[in-house]
Amino acid sequence: MEQLVRRTESVDDGRRFLFALGEHDLPLQVESIGYNPHQEPILRPKGYPCFHWLQTLEGEGEFELSGRQFTLPPGCGSLLFPGVPHTYAPKDKQWATIYLTFGGSLAESILASLDIRHTEWFHWNEDAPVTAQLLAMIEQAQHDEDRSGLNASAQLYQFITTLKKYGQTGSRSSLFQHLEKLDPLLQWLELHYGDPEIGLNDMAALLGLSPRYLNALFRQAFGITTYAYLIRLRIRKAKELMSRGGRKSIKEIAELSGYRDPSHFIATFGRTEGMTPDQFRKLQGIVF
Repeated sequence: MEQLVRRTESVDDGRRFLFALGEHDLPLQVESIGYNPHQEPILRPKGYPCFHWLQTLEGEGEFELSGRQFTLPPGCGSLLFPGVPHTYAPKDKQWATIYLTFGGSLAESILASLDIRHTEWFHWNEDAPVTAQLLAMIEQAQHDEDRSGLNASAQLYQFITTLKKYGQTGSRSSLFQHLEKLDPLLQWLELHYGDPEIGLNDMAALLGLSPRYLNALFRQAFGITTYAYLIRLRIRKAKELMSRGGRKSIKEIAELSGYRDPSHFIATFGRTEGMTPDQFRKLQGIVF
């Protein structure tokens, strides 16, 4: 892979770090990152060629996108997809921004796997680490000779996943907020997953929620229903038990994992893991 060449530019007392793209893209690759204390008006009728993250540090900006206008106050950011026409300008006399542009051979698919599929506006709570993480990237770019671009790529992935965890779109809660609501139940399940009597109504009652709302929370947090989460937890615990070796039979493993019927356990294990419990044991080098 060709090395990335980083160049530093001053932007009215701000800082801008550019990474020239090599012949072979990294899966995620930073093109530029920086801080602009005096953000100027920008008109891009053909959009930007890379993914473009822009957020406000101080003041407020105004966006126009597809005929609609948006404001960008502190604690908010926009992720613009490549080629989306847009304009933005300061709403106040001074608008300080930080920004990140990126691409890479898997950039779009990584974003899609996090359910980010189009240009999106994010906001977050004051204690969320979104801004701190981006500022840390700028700080590292200033002091680190990242000639391969690998450090920046790793930090970019961490930033995107942080945005997924703490970012809110519209009136929807963040993934972090969903996990906070579910945490008492998740901790309880870690201790009681082996009880075969656990049902959806029991889990909903533990949080004082309706079964329907609990399923909605699990779908938003994990993309699966509450009971599907319990099944995956039981299978994971069964794998942990089998990985430890010992002389426990499949029947004992099934019972400890919350299954009364070993055949049900074997069928569920095969459906989720694509192999039988005995085949899994052999992969771990365990011969029973």
